Order: sequence, then structure tokens, then C-alpha cells
Amino acid sequence: MTSQTLNTPTAEQIRRAPKVLLHDHLDGGLRPGTIIDLARATGYEASLPETEPDKLGLWFREAADSGSLERYLETFAHTCAVMQTREALFRVAAECAEDLAEDGVVYAEVRYAPEQHLEAGLTLEEVVEAVNEGFREGERIARANGRRIRVGALLTAMRHAARALEIAELANRYRDTGVVGFDIAGAEAGFPPTRHLDAFEYLKRENNHFTIHAGEAFGLPSIWQALQWCGADRLGHGVRIIDDITVTEDGEIRLGRLASYVRDKRIPLELCPTSNLQTGAADSYPEHPIGLLRRLHFRATVNTDNRLMSGTSMSVEFEHLIDAFGYTLDDMQWFTVNGMKSAFIPFDERLAMINDVIKPGYAELKSEWLFRQTAATSETSPEESW
Repeated sequence: MTSQTLNTPTAEQIRRAPKVLLHDHLDGGLRPGTIIDLARATGYEASLPETEPDKLGLWFREAADSGSLERYLETFAHTCAVMQTREALFRVAAECAEDLAEDGVVYAEVRYAPEQHLEAGLTLEEVVEAVNEGFREGERIARANGRRIRVGALLTAMRHAARALEIAELANRYRDTGVVGFDIAGAEAGFPPTRHLDAFEYLKRENNHFTIHAGEAFGLPSIWQALQWCGADRLGHGVRIIDDITVTEDGEIRLGRLASYVRDKRIPLELCPTSNLQTGAADSYPEHPIGLLRRLHFRATVNTDNRLMSGTSMSVEFEHLIDAFGYTLDDMQWFTVNGMKSAFIPFDERLAMINDVIKPGYAELKSEWLFRQTAATSETSPEESW
């Protein structure tokens, strides 16, 4: 039995393994049953495409599986429509934390756009406070169920709107009460990140953290602008950095200047494999750039993006990657440590999570084969053992 075989995780081990999630949208991870409940309470039920949880979940996955980022984003009209009250935001946030903890996630940064939750009269501040309180409730419930998770919020500004500075200031006001950073999201084409330079300059002056959706539907110019003009700490997706990497017929790998810069500076890539397949940023799991980026030791991380639309979870994402690339528990730990290194919380807290939670968790999983082997041997009779 080889170390590769011993280290290949089972589905149950994948679920139990401690995981770190940096790129997950709150409005992209609702439970279908919750959408239906909230729609009934607000009179939105008639606008839903389906009113049975299983059928509604399937509708979201099929609608998102179009190969178009623009079509993918249209599915959010339904989730945002039922997230317009304090009670709805609190419930969705609490369930998000519960669901992630149940999947073995120990640290998550979940993003949402406060400006999309004002239709029923909430203020931006009330939106943030409701979501923060929901995350704390979800963490409490997870602890009561024997699981631990820490959730930080990323406040997102929509790149097609003109409220980025306002949202950046909001993120800064709540940075000590649950908000860990800022993001911009939405369709990339035609809406470059440089439209929001005032927000990024403000955050840099305030020594605050931000990530930028870049290099998903749009290519290298989007990544270059996010880094060199805006100063992003991380790249939301960043999968198109592969366009600056050449693999010759004889297997030689050449990195362009931008790809070299991203690798040399250890800029985290918030890669979302299943979502990338849906939006056409990758053709299949075995062909996803994460395989090459892992081999080249980019700061690659694994993420879900939108768990509802992609019908996914962190465990499902890792299952696909293990099937595609033969990854082991060592690889899972590498991706997880990358995620924790790249989180927007203080260094000492990141280090404690790595040393006290992540590494011990993987060490326990990697040692289990020893006990399975012992159990198998003990079941063998003395005659058979000879």
C-alpha cells in the first residue's frame, strides 16, 4: 500500500477535514426551503419558478449552468427579493454559518452587497447589523452541535453602481464588529475596477483589506487593473491568470510577467472550480487551471462561490478535485493553509487557526489508516496471519 493510497481521503474524511472558505456569497447560498418560507411571508411566492424545495434547488442549478456569467447573475434576483427584512437577513446568515460548520468549515469569509437589501426600508447599517447578528447566532448553534466555526463578513459594492465609496466607508465602520473587508462584484465586462478607485484609495489609507472580483469572465487586463491600479490584497477568482502561462509541446512552462508577479508576491487566488465551469471560465474539472496553478505553487485556494446555484459545498469541491487530480489529504491541507494564510484577520489569529485547528485536524485524519490497518489485522485469525 503506497503513501498516496493511504493519504487519499474518503468522502467522510473530506467532510470532517477542517476547511477554510474565502469566496462565498450570502445571497448565493440560501436553502431552497428558506427561500420558499421567506417568499410566502413577504408575498413573493408567486414570482418563484418553483415552490417545492427540491424542484427549486434544481431550477437554480440548471439556470446557473448556462456558460454565461450574465445569465448566472440573473438567478440572484430571487434570492435578493426574499432578503429585504431584518428577520430574513438574520435567518439566512445564521443558516449559512450552520451549513458551513456542518460541512467542516472552520473559518469563512462570506460576502454580500448591503445596497441590494434596502427595498423594504432597511438602512445600510441595519443590513450589516442583522447579518452580523445572524452569523453570531449560527456560530452559537454550531458550537451547541459540537462544531466550531468563525465567520467574517465582506461587504460588496456592485461594480455597475456608484456606491463603492459609501460601502467601503461602511465596511470600515464595522471592521471591529464582524466585517473583515471589502469587495466589488458583478459583471466584469464594461465595468472595470478602476471605476471605483476612490473606494480603494480610501481603504488603503485606512489600512483596511479588500479583494476584487477579477479574472473570471474578463481576462488579464482585469487582473492587472485590480492589482496594479487598485491594489487588491486578493483576487476574486483570478482563474484567467492561466492566460499568462504557456505550456510548450515538450512540457516546458513559461510564466508571463503578470503571472510571475502574482506568484512571486503570493497574491491569493480565490478559485471556485464548479462556478468556473458554469460560467465558462473552465471546460471541465480535469482541465481546470487549478491543477497547473497547484503544481506551480501559486497561492491557490478552493472556494464555493454560490452554493445554491452550483449545488455545491466545500466538501463537494474537494471531491471533484480529488477525482480530477488524485489529490491527497496533504493537498487538501495545502489548499486549506493557503486559505487561512490569506484571510483578512490578524496574523496571530491566522497562525493559531493553522497550528491549533487545521494542522491537528489533518494529522488526525492522516493517522487513521494506522488504526484501520490494526483493526484489520486483529480480525485475522492466528492461523491466517501465518
